[in-house]
Amino acid sequence: MHDKDLVIIPAFNESEALPEVLADLRRVLPGIDVVVVDDGSADETARVAALVPGVTVLRLPFNLGIGSALRTGFRYAVAEDYQRAVQLDADGQHDPAEIPRLLEALDGADFVIGSRFSTGSTTYEVGHTRRGAMRILQLALHLLSGRRFSDTSSGFRAFDRSVLEYFAVNYPSEYMESVEVLLQASYEGFRIAEVPVRMNARAGGRPSTLRLGLAYHYVRVLVTLVVRASRRRAAPVAAPTDDEGAAP
Repeated sequence: MHDKDLVIIPAFNESEALPEVLADLRRVLPGIDVVVVDDGSADETARVAALVPGVTVLRLPFNLGIGSALRTGFRYAVAEDYQRAVQLDADGQHDPAEIPRLLEALDGADFVIGSRFSTGSTTYEVGHTRRGAMRILQLALHLLSGRRFSDTSSGFRAFDRSVLEYFAVNYPSEYMESVEVLLQASYEGFRIAEVPVRMNARAGGRPSTLRLGLAYHYVRVLVTLVVRASRRRAAPVAAPTDDEGAAP
């Protein structure tokens, strides 16, 4: 690992699971820097994070959503001159022991996804509705970007400095932003790689999105992808300068 590596943990009402996540992280990677972005939690998330030595806590005034929390983390990483960062969920599903593998993959990529579904990952069970929606998003991303991703919504990711700088300004705030950023990053020409990862059961708390409204979120993100692709295709091409357009 480099001296300037950072773990970014967005957290909303995760006081139950977060202490174990931070303890595991400190046990596996005792020297890595950590920032917890408390997204307006109503519980003790910020307090339990602040109890862990070496953990920086950033508190948002109210719940802005995971996209805004991550953008805050990216801005912190850029301002503090970190060269690489890893996004880690606060619910205990990601194994901190996998972080070095994601960081190593940055040697040949700008943006690395910890995939739950690629060859070599552990079996990760999802419901039929969610799995079907994921497949539709995979197909949409392939058609719009020309890239194939086995896991479009993983929250376990690594970023190099160039991606941190880009996402500090351009990371979307909408729910399921994890899918949209793959299209953004593809259009920006970033090198994206996937590595298989293990997933644990949630350590505590409850998911932020329940079955009610899940279909709505998937439809909304699909529309967002199509709109973003349409705007890119409709963007005007810059006119040539006099020198570029002049006849020889």
